[in-house]
Amino acid sequence: MNASEMPVHRRSALRAGAGAAVAGALAGGCTDGRGSADTAGKTPAGTPTDAPAHAAGRSSASAPSPHPAPAPHRYPGQPVQIDHGPRDRPRVALTFHGQGDPAVARSVLTEAERAHARITVLAVGSWLDEHPEMARRILDGGHDLGNHTQRHIDISAMGEAAAYAEITGCAQRLRRLTGSIGTWFRPSRTRSATPLVQRLARRAGYPHVLSYDVDSLDFTSPGAAAVTRKVAGEIRNGSVVSLHFGYADTVAALPLLLTEIDRRQLRAVTTTELLT
Repeated sequence: MNASEMPVHRRSALRAGAGAAVAGALAGGCTDGRGSADTAGKTPAGTPTDAPAHAAGRSSASAPSPHPAPAPHRYPGQPVQIDHGPRDRPRVALTFHGQGDPAVARSVLTEAERAHARITVLAVGSWLDEHPEMARRILDGGHDLGNHTQRHIDISAMGEAAAYAEITGCAQRLRRLTGSIGTWFRPSRTRSATPLVQRLARRAGYPHVLSYDVDSLDFTSPGAAAVTRKVAGEIRNGSVVSLHFGYADTVAALPLLLTEIDRRQLRAVTTTELLT
C-alpha cells in the first residue's frame, strides 16, 4: 500500500510517532548520492514543440475552465530569480516538477490535501499534452500550477529561439487548458536560470523565475527515508523545496514530511501564498 492509499486512522497513528521517526532518520546521516539535476523523464530532442494540446479522445478534458486560472504576479522587492520566501514567517512551499505517471501525481495531490497542505506544480508541456485533465485536477485542489518548459530538456544549452519556444510552448498549453500561462516558470534541468533564460521568461510573461533552496534529490530514487532526511534536515521558514511527481519514494516520504512540517509549526502553502 502506498502513502496515498493510507486510511485516515493510520495517518493519525503515523502523526503520533512522526517526531521520533524523523529524529531517527536525521541521526542516521544522509546516505543518498547526488546526481545531475532533473535526470528523469527526458524526452527525445526531436519531439515536436507544437504537439496537439490534448491527446486523442480527451477533448472534453482539455476544454479551458470558464474561470481562468491565476496569472503570474510581480513581487516588489523580490529578485528575478526566487530561491525562497520570507524567513520571518512559518511557511514553506513544496514544489513539484510535473511529469510522470498521473496516478502517482494524483496520489501526491491527495496526500497533500489530506494534510490540508497546498503545493506548487511546475508542469511539463508534453506531460499536459498526454494528460490534459491533470491541469484542472491540480487547480481544483487549490494548488499553484506553473510552467516547466515544453519538453524538459536542457534549456541552458539552447539558443535564444529554441529556449523561447520551450517556454512559450508550455505557456500556450497552460493557457489553452486553464485560461492562464500559469503562476510560475521554472527552467528545466537546472537549478538556476541563465541571464538569457531569465530575460526570455520575462518576455513570455513571467516576472520571476522560481528556483529553490532545498533539493530533496528524490529523482535519484534514494529511498523514502533518505528523501525525508534530506528535506527535514534543511527546511526552515520560507523554504522552497524541489520534489518530483513520478517517483514512489516521494509518495512514500510525503506523509512523514508533512507531519514534520506540522510538528515544527510550519504551514505548507503554495508559492504564491508564501510570497504574498
